[in-house]
Order: sequence, then structure tokens, then C-alpha cells
Amino acid sequence: MDRAIRAFLDRLAVQEGASPQTIRAYTSDLAQFRAFALAALKPHRVPAVESIDAGLIRDFLASRDRLGEKKTSLARKLACLRSFFRYLIHTGRLGANPAEEVRAPKLPKHLPQVLTKDDAGALMEFPAGEARDGLRDRAILETLYSTGARVSELVGMNREDIRRNDGVVLVRGKGQKERMIPLSPLALEAIDAYQAQAPVTSVLGASAGGSQDAGPVFRNRRGGRLTTRTIARIVAKYSRQLSGGAIHPHTLRHSFATHLLDEGADLRAIQEMLGHVSLSTTQKYTHLATDQLLAIYDRTHPRAGTAGEAGDMNKQKGSR
Repeated sequence: MDRAIRAFLDRLAVQEGASPQTIRAYTSDLAQFRAFALAALKPHRVPAVESIDAGLIRDFLASRDRLGEKKTSLARKLACLRSFFRYLIHTGRLGANPAEEVRAPKLPKHLPQVLTKDDAGALMEFPAGEARDGLRDRAILETLYSTGARVSELVGMNREDIRRNDGVVLVRGKGQKERMIPLSPLALEAIDAYQAQAPVTSVLGASAGGSQDAGPVFRNRRGGRLTTRTIARIVAKYSRQLSGGAIHPHTLRHSFATHLLDEGADLRAIQEMLGHVSLSTTQKYTHLATDQLLAIYDRTHPRAGTAGEAGDMNKQKGSR
């Protein structure tokens, strides 16, 4: 089993281009499952993959549930095991996937947090001044909101990925799949202002014979690529100034999609820009748009609150 797990994780990283976050999560999930199977399948020292059945997988998930793990975490562990056993079938080690017989936990439906258009515009204005960090932070916020890119995609953007004449940027999404996204003039302007104040100084840049047009778009003070954690801290810093509470960079992605939909953008076009494989993933934004539409209706239509107001008036008459 140990050798099979190592081979599976290597395949994920090398051939399928899984993100480092996915590799870390799957490594942890498989280590937990191995330990559980080892205890459950005594006296075997190391459990053989052929001895694993759906019952053992259900017991494993039940044990993690008793430890208080979230439903989303349990669903990920099951997805990991399904992927692992599919790999074993592909290599001829197994003939059937025991994890496919296990029902995934029902997940609660949460609509993503979204900024209003006014708040999104205000957030862009918080990084002030002409100092390097302020210009960088403004460019980061503008690019996240302009493109709807994932924070990992933003971190991976290179200077040469920006096609200024076409007003687009090339991003690399999950599984290293590439797609082009429009880049707003405001985002381009912010990036140009930042880069004018932050010449390449790393060993990968012009000082080492490289091109000023090469390397990461967003860099730390040493010229290296920013991390996703740093981007999250930057977004949290300015969102606290906006509302007192921190938001995640993904909120700007959700806001990007919802605001496009509000303005009449085609759902398929939004799916393409977000890099969603399935349209159903994109359709959650239709629920957000509907909720906002109903809220606007209730607040602004002259007849929206009539029934409630009439009821209140009748109560007042009855009390006289």
C-alpha cells in the first residue's frame, strides 16, 4: 500500500499537475486512511490494497466524523480515495473501486460572500500614495477584481503573460490549464504604475541579463514571487479598513462573477473566464443575483411592502 500511495501522489504532481495544496491534502488524507486500515486489518503489518472494501472506507469516514471533522473535509477524503483506487484500476492492480460504493456526505449549501459594486470600487481606492507597496497592493486588488482569477493564478502570473495590445492576460488554472481573461484598463494602469516603481532586481531579472518583460508580475522586495498567504494578508488589510472585517481574495472572484451576471453577461462566458469545468459550478452565481434582485425589489418597488404595511395599519386600528 505504501508504494502504491507514493506512486499515486507522484502521478498527481508530475503528470496531472495537481496544485501543492491538493498534494498536501491528499498526502494527509491517505496517511490517515493508512493508519486506520493498519489498525483495523490486524494482524497484517501493512494493509494490502486488495483487502480494502467499501465497509472499511465507511468506517474510516465515520471515525473522522466522530472526531468532529467537517462534512467538506469528509467529502474531500472520499474524493481522494476514489481517485486513488481509480489509479490502481488504471495500473491493473484492482478490478473495482470500493470507494465508488460509498455515498458522499451531504454538504450544506452556502452562497459565497460578495461585495456590493460600491464596496468593490471603494476597496480599490484604499491603497494610497506613490510608494512601492501601495502601488503594488492597488495593482493586486484591481487585477483580482478585474479578472476573477484565483489567488494561486494571480501569484503565478508572469510579465510576459500580459497582452497589453489585446487587453488580456494568460493565467494557468487547476491542472495547469491555460485560459485568457480580459484585463481592465484600470488594472493595466495599476500594474504599469507599480512596475515603473519596482524594477526587476532579482537574479532572475535584468540584473542577471534577463528581460524587464520577464518574471513574476507581483514580487516581494527581493524580486521573488509573492505567496498566496501574502496576497491574503494584503486583501485582509484593506478590507478591514472598508468594513472592519477581513475578506478572503476569493471574495473578489465571487464579486467579479456576480457583478458580471448582474450586468447581463452570459453564464457560459463567465464559466470560461472563471475556468470552471462544469457550468453547474458557475450557476451558484445566479442564486446570488436572484437574492440581490429580490432585495432591491423589496427595497424600491412601491408595492413590494404593501401587504406588510396594510397589516400593520389594521393592527393599529384594532388597538385604538
